[in-house]
Amino acid sequence: MTATDTIVAIATPPGRGGVGIVRVSGPAAAAIGRALAGPLPPPRRAVARHFRDAAGEALDAGLALWFPAPHSFTGEDVLELHGHGGPVVLDLVVARCLALGARAARAGEFSERAFLNDRLDLAQAEAIAALIDAGSGAAARAALRSLDGEFSARVHALEAGVAELRVHVEASIDFGEEDLELLADGGVAERLAALARELEALAASAEQGRLLQEGCAVVIAGRPNAGKSSLLNALAGHDAAIVTEVPGTTRDVLRERISLEGLPLLLLDTAGLRDSPERVEAEGIRRARAELARADHVLYVVDATDPAALAALPRELAALAAGPPVTVVWNKADLAAPPAGTGLAISALTGQGLAALRAHLRTALGYRPGEAGVIAARRRHLDALARTQGALGAAAERLAAAAGTELVAEELRLAHDALGEITGRVTSDDLLGRIFASFCIGK
Repeated sequence: MTATDTIVAIATPPGRGGVGIVRVSGPAAAAIGRALAGPLPPPRRAVARHFRDAAGEALDAGLALWFPAPHSFTGEDVLELHGHGGPVVLDLVVARCLALGARAARAGEFSERAFLNDRLDLAQAEAIAALIDAGSGAAARAALRSLDGEFSARVHALEAGVAELRVHVEASIDFGEEDLELLADGGVAERLAALARELEALAASAEQGRLLQEGCAVVIAGRPNAGKSSLLNALAGHDAAIVTEVPGTTRDVLRERISLEGLPLLLLDTAGLRDSPERVEAEGIRRARAELARADHVLYVVDATDPAALAALPRELAALAAGPPVTVVWNKADLAAPPAGTGLAISALTGQGLAALRAHLRTALGYRPGEAGVIAARRRHLDALARTQGALGAAAERLAAAAGTELVAEELRLAHDALGEITGRVTSDDLLGRIFASFCIGK
């Protein structure tokens, strides 16, 4: 499989629909188009055609579009056939393309070719997947900003600043004993500080974008009958979980996805935490503890009317201290006043305190709705930005300690390369394979 192959895939989602699109990209796209749909249409104009098999019989009727290289999404010759959205019809068209010399595209291969042909950088390519997977309007807007190049432009600006500083520092190495004197005028330190400030602002925007894209997992935990399932239902806005007065009703982990002002949340209602000899309930408790270890945040629900729950709370919280952050939620606050200053008071039954709980979750998870300039980002981007911050900080420390120009230059090189990983200037085949394998087929 090489970039000189011609690839084909269905570019619309699986299932039935009014329209289905088959996309072909590569050097044989023109020949395939002529054999299947007749003379090629003028570039970027939709023309009605019949799509025919080897015997000349019509497979489907629709629109043919022709995008000659390099003015196409992939930078190669691209043919798009817009027909009817039935899976059988689309499979027949794809089979005809395969018979004419194309091969089936790998996941994300069209976007990968666009990257390899410099039609977009790696951050923009990843924004395509983010836009497709967006779970809210805010996430979609952040992904579109990245696809339009806003994230890449800010990274390129930082790269340029670091590169200029590298040139200045590395050039001074040639002056031997005078090198540190050339760097001691304060200009390098000031430029490092300015780059660090720009990087901090970009990292903050990227973290908001990661939250919008990936969301957060919030586990609802606590003793049996504390009101965990009732809280899940109240936050979800419908009866997602069965609620009874019988302890141990929830046996397995129940998952419900909600949006918190654009932030996707995965709420997990878990079995009540206690020692149980009953095998099924014990398995549910084991699964609950496993989810607690993986959560981004824990809502620990306590029955405000239960004196035993109040007495046991310090011990139970101590057992959770090594895990993710925990917020104590006093349920049934409409029936009894919880201790002051020990958590949030709510009533899952009446809705009391739920608005404050939602606001607390936004703050605890670091989400700032409505913030301007948020861009779609992944964990690998945040890791690269963090390594850049570390390298710039180390460069500043070495400069202040007069540790040697070569050491300052090396830290700047590490910072430069870390930024290059975001846009794909510095990358590896393994990284590209992992990134594009997460895309859908046909994109």
